[in-house]
Parts: sequence; structure tokens; C-alpha cells
Amino acid sequence: MTVQRDPAPWVLDPQTRTDFVRYQGASGDMNPIHHDQTYAEAAGYASPFSVGMLQAGLLGTYATDWLGADNIRSFRTRFTEQVWPGDVLTCTGRVTQEYERDGIAMIDVVLECARQTGGIAATAWATFVVLPEVG
Repeated sequence: MTVQRDPAPWVLDPQTRTDFVRYQGASGDMNPIHHDQTYAEAAGYASPFSVGMLQAGLLGTYATDWLGADNIRSFRTRFTEQVWPGDVLTCTGRVTQEYERDGIAMIDVVLECARQTGGIAATAWATFVVLPEVG
């Protein structure tokens, strides 16, 4: 497998409350702070905000579209900024290390989900095997 070192960014449409609720339904995390305006305001926020795992899922999709779902070996995420309705998210990734482990070619990548403000909503680190191309 030839690894593209810097894949094209993935720019998503502006995030909506519907996106947040759809993810909540899929994940089972129905905390009202992610969909209920009154509840969010009572907690001191201007509006509901995204479940952080939505950004982790976007980064996972980006990475596996890039390097193959069968090739992933580890994935971890750190959340650093909230995502609000109207935010435009851009997922990017790059190879940080290439090496062999037990005779198997591996790569480590770093992934970022950035808001249009330039702030990073989530960062992920993943390890993939690099399988040889078959002829």
C-alpha cells in the first residue's frame, strides 16, 4: 500500500442541531445540553453544543477512508473546543512516523478536527498497519 502522506482536507457542511441530535440518537447519549435550548441556557451556554464523540467519529471516518478500516490498530482522541451550531469543521491528517513492529510495516498519524475559527475541536492519534500492494 502506498500511503498518501498528506491527504486532502475533508470540509463538512455547517453543523446543525439536527446533526447533534442524530448523533445523540446513534450513540445513546441523550444529555439535553446537546439539543435543548432552555437547558443549555440554564447551564450557562448560548445554545446546545455537539457531543464531542461526534468529532471523534468524524476523525475516525476520515482516517479509515484514508488508510482503510481493516488496517487500524489504535485510536485515541482529545477534545479541546466545543462545536456549536453553524460551525464548519475541517478534518485533516498527516503521517508522523513510519516504522516496523514485529516485521510489520506501521504508521502513526495525527488527525485534527478544526473549526472555522482556527480552533481545534478534537485531535486524534492513530496507528495503522501498512499492507503491501497485491499485484
